[in-house]
Amino acid sequence: RQTLVKDETVKHGSYPCVVCCCRKKCLLFNDMVLIIATLHTGFSRRAKSFEMILIGRFLEGIGAGRTPHYSMLV
Repeated sequence: RQTLVKDETVKHGSYPCVVCCCRKKCLLFNDMVLIIATLHTGFSRRAKSFEMILIGRFLEGIGAGRTPHYSMLV
């Protein structure tokens, strides 16, 4: 398996996709997840849908949980 990072070991807590796909792309993908979560939470009042709040909060939790692992890879 070929990676863009050469001769480096994966640090504890960082995902293999961070090493393979570069940190910037993973952080941008994580930002997109957080933006989608914010839109779900924001538009839930207009749509009068409690389920949209739950989906938004779930996605925000996933985005918040993944960010520290990406930033550990220096």
